[in-house]
Amino acid sequence: MELRNTFDVSSSSPDRSVCEGLRVSVTPAVPEVTESEADQGWGRLCLFLQRLGKKADSRGLNLAHCDLTATDLLELATLLHCLPQLEEVDLSWNNLIGGSLSSLTSHLQQVGRVRTLRLCSCRLNADDIASLGERAALPSVPLLEVLDVSWNVGVGGGGLQGLLGKVPPSLRELHVQACQLTTADAPLLGGDVTVCLGSVPEGGTLQQLPALRELDLSCNKGLSGGLSQLTAHLALLAHLESLDLHLCNLTHADLQALIQVVPSLGRLTELDVSSNKEVGGVVHSLVSSLLLPQLRRLPLNSCSLTAESFTAFALAVPYLSSVEVSWNKVVGGRLALLLDALEPSVIKELRLSSCHLTSDDLGHLAEVCGRGLLSSLRVLDLSYNGQAAAGAEAWAPLFTAGGLGGLGSLEVMDLSLRPAASASSAAWLPSLLSSLPRLPSLTHLAMLRWGLGEQAQGRLRHSLRKRVLHVEWDPPTGAGGQAPPPGDQDGPEEALSEE
Repeated sequence: MELRNTFDVSSSSPDRSVCEGLRVSVTPAVPEVTESEADQGWGRLCLFLQRLGKKADSRGLNLAHCDLTATDLLELATLLHCLPQLEEVDLSWNNLIGGSLSSLTSHLQQVGRVRTLRLCSCRLNADDIASLGERAALPSVPLLEVLDVSWNVGVGGGGLQGLLGKVPPSLRELHVQACQLTTADAPLLGGDVTVCLGSVPEGGTLQQLPALRELDLSCNKGLSGGLSQLTAHLALLAHLESLDLHLCNLTHADLQALIQVVPSLGRLTELDVSSNKEVGGVVHSLVSSLLLPQLRRLPLNSCSLTAESFTAFALAVPYLSSVEVSWNKVVGGRLALLLDALEPSVIKELRLSSCHLTSDDLGHLAEVCGRGLLSSLRVLDLSYNGQAAAGAEAWAPLFTAGGLGGLGSLEVMDLSLRPAASASSAAWLPSLLSSLPRLPSLTHLAMLRWGLGEQAQGRLRHSLRKRVLHVEWDPPTGAGGQAPPPGDQDGPEEALSEE
């Protein structure tokens, strides 16, 4: 059982002492390397990785979040020859290696079997990106399938040009999220995709285009207004399955250009245009342009949906395995339209955070659960809806329905209130506790800002004493910011009784 307070540190970069503390808890013990072994290349590699709290693996090298320095990178480069079978390299979130990547890329030809290379958030500059295009770098890794250089501002504003024409034709995924791409980069990126991912001779035909599967351009607001220069190239990607353009400040013209090219993307299963406000005005046209029978994800979070666009979105819902319309107030009072369109055997995720849900919405959701129409659901996000639900009592029917087996496959549930909000859980907690035994797959429950009294804490501990369930909740006032210790089986009888 795991019952504790949690916090998210994903956006911060821990210092070396914190990082090493984390490694001790999650990394298997590394055997001591003898002096004789250290004389050999593999022994030197083991010693190098041991200093970072890592264990040598001939096929995978994961040094993300390790505070690598330029000196570390140089030493690693001299050890690559010890890893001829290496297939995956992840050096992400090491800010200190920016400006020195060439010391590593000049040795990449020694690991020519690498299929995945991740360099996210390494403060790479234009020279670093150019070094990836050198003859001894990416061109010498002919099996590369995944390249991720996201969160590096040096990629945008011309840096991307140093990579053009150098990515091997085997590439299946290209991630350039939050790289400060501009409208000037859009045509370059398009040319990169057609030239470096496929052997297209001058005057070549469309049939000669590469088989890129996934393209992530998200969080590049500088692309706003220039997407039309890229969509002509997107039309050439006949095998594209996933296109991510969320948070790109897309204009109406950008979206119209996208809508024109979507019908030619015959294998597209995921299109993410969320966090683009103009999307709310073109949902009907967008949905009409998509090949719905093969579509699985169309996130529309924070898209300024209107009643009309929400109705148009419902046409796509029966085909989606993930329905995401968070941060759209129009959903409140209209949830029945979406729920009635769900396909029970398809839907796996339902995300409705901050949708101004009403008591009637929660009641309809409870009814749908009770009828087993969400029996395949794994993720249910109802966070930031507590105050709009006209009272905590509105939540109780939902848990009763879930306890009847309607949410038997549920793994993650988030009921948290807004950071500035607070409310008592007394009206629905008994129903939740009664439902837990019939929610065997539930592994994560978030209920932040819902107050738990001392008696409720005891009931929760008792309900979880024989299962592993990660619970996020706020400690009671005066607890010094620490969650109470896990409950035992010998608590007061009145605290352990279940209603």
